[in-house]
Amino acid sequence: MLAPMAGVSVQAFRRQGRRFGAGLVCSEMVSCAGLQHRNERTLGYLRIASDERPLAVQIFGSDPGVMAEAARMVEAAGADIVDINFGCPVKKVTKTGAGATLLDDPRRACAVVEAVASAVSVPVTVKLRRGLEDGSRACLSVGPRLVESGAASLTLHPRSARQMYTGAADHSLTAELVSLVGVPVVASGDIVSRARAHVVLATTGAAAVMVGRAAQGNPWALREILQGYGAEPSPEEVVAELILFMRETVRELGEHRATGFLKKFYGWYLGRGRFPRVFKAEVTQLPTVGEVESRLLAIAPGARFVLARLEETLPRGDEVLLDLPISIYGGG
Repeated sequence: MLAPMAGVSVQAFRRQGRRFGAGLVCSEMVSCAGLQHRNERTLGYLRIASDERPLAVQIFGSDPGVMAEAARMVEAAGADIVDINFGCPVKKVTKTGAGATLLDDPRRACAVVEAVASAVSVPVTVKLRRGLEDGSRACLSVGPRLVESGAASLTLHPRSARQMYTGAADHSLTAELVSLVGVPVVASGDIVSRARAHVVLATTGAAAVMVGRAAQGNPWALREILQGYGAEPSPEEVVAELILFMRETVRELGEHRATGFLKKFYGWYLGRGRFPRVFKAEVTQLPTVGEVESRLLAIAPGARFVLARLEETLPRGDEVLLDLPISIYGGG
């Protein structure tokens, strides 16, 4: 599964993940309050294309009624799964009582899950962390209660909210959670290779793994984890995938928003020792997406042929199920 990542998991990212073999992709987290108020930027997250399905749309909030209404909108937009975020550690989310904060309020967390599960006919899943503080085992007490409330699956990222993304994910907790619930558990955190995925699956009994940061600017990681293809992509392949991603992102976000949004992706794609650091730094300073594309094709001219082949494989005339503008909610 391709993880929901705020400021990353736009439609172009999800569609790319599906092309590289992800069995399920997920939107970045969507504010239920934003959906309730019909905020244009928030509604943009409900723009769904047929070739990215099956798709989970992740929502966050702390009011059961508002979350239920948001879930109904998500289902109406065409999502195959409604995922609830009980794991976000970012302050702008936790200070509202949402995200990982709900792990310390299991009664409300269960009420949210029950309300959402009662509101929709598609499966409802929950993504959670181990707890708010280092060493917390809250996920093991809350997890079974969430299943009783209607969660069809749980995804555990066994870091604390305080840890953010530092340290290591403690998948011994994942194994314990698997033993406590009768629904599929997805293991998230530090899944960076096929070997690591096999170890986590074998030692935890999890039903699947979720890949996040390892796929940022590196969709080839998904293929390696799934199929064992470990060859590093050629410079032409990297540039072709990046340009395709750029074009798709501009189509989604518009030129102005895409220009700033894409800068982190340039570093992700061109890093990892693939291109000289000076070139990566140069590209991130270019003022327009068009100039970036021209510079990329100048350093890897053969990429235009790889790109042409890629574009031939894309669905033609794809219909967006809910034709709304899309934009970025800064979630961290």
